[in-house]
Amino acid sequence: MSLFLGGLAFAVVVLLARNLAGRLGLPEATLLVVLAAVMGFIPGIPQVHLPPDVVLIGFLPPIVYHAAFFTAPREAKADAVPIITLAVALTVVTTFAAAAAAHTVVTGLGWAAAIAFGAAVAPTDAVSATSILQRLGAPRRVVTILEGESLINDGVALTVFSLAVEALSRSYTYGHGAARLAEVVVGGVAYGLFVGFVISRLRRRIRDAGSQIVVSLLTPYLAFVPADELGFSGILATVTAGFFLGTRGEGMLQPASRLVGQMFWRVLVYLLESALFVLLGLQLRPVLREIAGHSPSRLVMGVLVVAAIIIAVRLAWSLWVFPLGRYLPGRHLEVGHLNAGERFAIGWSGMRGAISLAIVLSMPGAVLGSPLPGRQEVIFLTAAIVFVTLVGQAMTLPVVLRRFGLAESDRQRIEQMAARRAVLEAALDRLDTLVENDEVDERAAQTYRQLYEDRLRRVRAELDGGVEEDGQVDPIALRRDLIRVQRERLDGLYRKGKINADALRAVRRRLDLDDPDLRRDVGLSGASHVTLRNCDKVGIGPVMTSTTARSGRRSRRERVTVRKLGTADQVRV
Repeated sequence: MSLFLGGLAFAVVVLLARNLAGRLGLPEATLLVVLAAVMGFIPGIPQVHLPPDVVLIGFLPPIVYHAAFFTAPREAKADAVPIITLAVALTVVTTFAAAAAAHTVVTGLGWAAAIAFGAAVAPTDAVSATSILQRLGAPRRVVTILEGESLINDGVALTVFSLAVEALSRSYTYGHGAARLAEVVVGGVAYGLFVGFVISRLRRRIRDAGSQIVVSLLTPYLAFVPADELGFSGILATVTAGFFLGTRGEGMLQPASRLVGQMFWRVLVYLLESALFVLLGLQLRPVLREIAGHSPSRLVMGVLVVAAIIIAVRLAWSLWVFPLGRYLPGRHLEVGHLNAGERFAIGWSGMRGAISLAIVLSMPGAVLGSPLPGRQEVIFLTAAIVFVTLVGQAMTLPVVLRRFGLAESDRQRIEQMAARRAVLEAALDRLDTLVENDEVDERAAQTYRQLYEDRLRRVRAELDGGVEEDGQVDPIALRRDLIRVQRERLDGLYRKGKINADALRAVRRRLDLDDPDLRRDVGLSGASHVTLRNCDKVGIGPVMTSTTARSGRRSRRERVTVRKLGTADQVRV
């Protein structure tokens, strides 16, 4: 019963946060923490106590693997210098600055535990920041730098964290610490490359989308767990494997695998990150019970001091230290091309999130048989800092972007429209070539030519100002209405017994894939080939089917054929 209540509470919190976030203009993560904290004080809601290893191993590998897999390699390489200066140097500086502040404000907190706390709050969570930046049309280079930084600083912070946790139970000299750091980093990267190479060879032989998803789900754990057991950095191994495979995804995956895989991973990562924020909120009640003997004013002052230091260090680094990266050797885009406004926006986009929560919750509760001093205070500080940065910085980031003239809402739309125009023109050129070579007949080519020319006309209209010809029907509304009519007819056929459940699901899936609302949500670009078939023999009317070369073979035109067998009409899809 307690498991059911816990699952129900999680679902209620996630649904409420998701709906309220858009209405209130608040980050969804903030509402998840607040609502979960309130939920934790309701009688009957079970207390959640997860072992630290469960949080570290269960949540982090898939989250960082997903981020690494979908990194843009060309853009990240071009901005390697600013990304590394932020992700490595700034993360280390922030770790020790936060550790010094925590060591001062938390009574009895040792240096090893303080450094572990500093490593927990050092990495940024780019999700909240980049979602705001992309919505307001901020420069793409700023978004790329933040995404690349967030990916690498996770590995840096977790490496420092693991060394700090080791130092809780053993003494380290500077020489031994440096050697151990090199072993952890080099070993983690090397093992990650090995896993990525093996998995890439395996996935090239797999054509089934379901099997691809199973392998992709196992990959971050195959990278993380063995590397961690070998004494290497499991997180660096996971990041390396994800990046290696992500740069080769186009060659390994068929279109159906990419589509289904992206949807699966979007939902999985969303649920994992939501679960972390909910778990943090539910931890508030026991944490407050543990720190009840502390002075509230001292705790609040500690949160303000640590948060101010973290924010100030990042802003100072972005504005004054960051530009010095231009003097580093090697070929790269100059950091000086980022103006002061863009650097300030990068500095203000230092929100903390799910990674910080997962790290701090994985701190051991006891060391050498004794409770770890200051653990509850550290969890409280981390939760408060995540909350302060999510509310304070995320809510004011749009103001910062507008103040520096970085909010250009049309930038991303124009870039996407230009790309769509290029690929549509390429498709039309290919059709002309096929007709000239007598590889397709003119009638078939004309069907697709009309479809692509209609799309190209709309794209050009948007690029020219977003206004189409007078009196033209909204194509999205028209398609939505046609899909609705087809669904109604399909459901009617099933109710009348003219088709079986398999045919119902097959045709319904085709209609779902062509639904404009689905295409918008999953990022489909409208590349499906749409044909209309007349099925008046059984009263179906026009049925829309869609194919996108899902199996690696050439696209095939799927037919709906009808045969009269006795008194039963059979529809084959």
